[in-house]
Amino acid sequence: MARRKAGTSPPEPAPAKPALVPDFPAPEVVVVRSRRIACDGVGGALGHPRVWLEMGEARFVECAYCDRRFVLADGSQGEEDERLAPGVYEGSAGH
Repeated sequence: MARRKAGTSPPEPAPAKPALVPDFPAPEVVVVRSRRIACDGVGGALGHPRVWLEMGEARFVECAYCDRRFVLADGSQGEEDERLAPGVYEGSAGH
């Protein structure tokens, strides 16, 4: 068995292979005015647990449950305002 020299680290793992599933477009694109978004799917029995999503510096974020893509509106700075977050004050019809 070969021994490693002191102070050396193991080799880096190989990068993951691309997904075998093709990259389909988002099933729904929702234009928002805030970088912080609440998503609960469609709402009601057909939805999913409400999750809060943060865009950070990106111009969009996708929900891991329903794959909805929330895109920051053109000209919007994305200031956080819970009254503008879909699913909180606008209801499921406000998406």
